[in-house]
Amino acid sequence: MTRSDGYLLDNQQNEAGRRFDAFATLLDPTTFRHLEGLGVRSGWRCWEVGAGGTSVVSWLAERVGPTGQVIATDIDTTRFAAAARPPVEVHVHDVGADEPPGEGFDLVHARLVLVHVPDRDRALGSMIQALRPGGHLLVEDADPALQPLICPDEHGPEQRLANRLRQGFRRLLADRGADLSYGRKLPRLLREAGLQDVQADAYFPVTSPACTALEAATVRQIRARLVAAGLATDEEIDQHLANVEAGGMDLATAPMISAWGRKA
Repeated sequence: MTRSDGYLLDNQQNEAGRRFDAFATLLDPTTFRHLEGLGVRSGWRCWEVGAGGTSVVSWLAERVGPTGQVIATDIDTTRFAAAARPPVEVHVHDVGADEPPGEGFDLVHARLVLVHVPDRDRALGSMIQALRPGGHLLVEDADPALQPLICPDEHGPEQRLANRLRQGFRRLLADRGADLSYGRKLPRLLREAGLQDVQADAYFPVTSPACTALEAATVRQIRARLVAAGLATDEEIDQHLANVEAGGMDLATAPMISAWGRKA
C-alpha cells in the first residue's frame, strides 16, 4: 500500500487477517478468472503489488512453476513472509514512492491497492514501466462512490444504522486521501497510459457469509477511529455488530472493478 501513517486499515491490527480471509473468499474467483484469461503460465515473471494476504501469491506461484518468478511486495510483509520460497520473493516496497522491484514482467497485478495510495498516478506508471513489451497489467479496485450502501435494501432501523456507519467509514477513507471513485476511472487511465486491448468488468456481491465476516472485521478495526471522529458512539457500534452477527441483514460490498490491458 503506502507508508503513509494515514492508512486506515493497518495490516498489523488484529482484524486484518479476518479481512484478508473474507476478501479471498469473495474476490479470488473473479481475480483467478481474469488471470487465467490473461494466460498466466509456466515461466512467467509476475509482480503482485500490495499482496497483503497469500492467496493470489500462492495461485501465481503454482501457475508459473519453478521456471517462473513471483515478486510479492507490500509496505508490511509480515502476513505473507511465509510464502517467501521459490518461485516467490517478498520485498518491502511502497508502490507510490519506490522504483519498481524489477523490469520485464509478463504480468503486474494489484487488487484493492491503488485506491489507498496518495500518488496513484506515479504508482500506476511504475507498474506499467515494469512490464515487458506485450506484458499484461491487471488492476482491480473498489469504487465505493458507485454503490455507497452496505445495505442496498434499506428497509429498517438496522439497515439505516449500517448505512450510516458505512458513510462514516467512507468519510474516514476520503479524509486519508482515498479516491472513492477510482475504480470507474481505470479503463480510461489504462488507455491514456498507452495500454492496448483494454477491457474491464465489475463484481458486486449483495449478500454472503463472507460479506458479513468482512463487515464485522472492518467495523472492529476502525471502531476507535469512528468514535474519535464523532461519526458513531460505542453504543451504536455495539448495536450494529450485534445486528450483523444476528445474520438477518443482506450486506453488500462496493463494486470491485477489474481493468486489464497489454503493453504495446
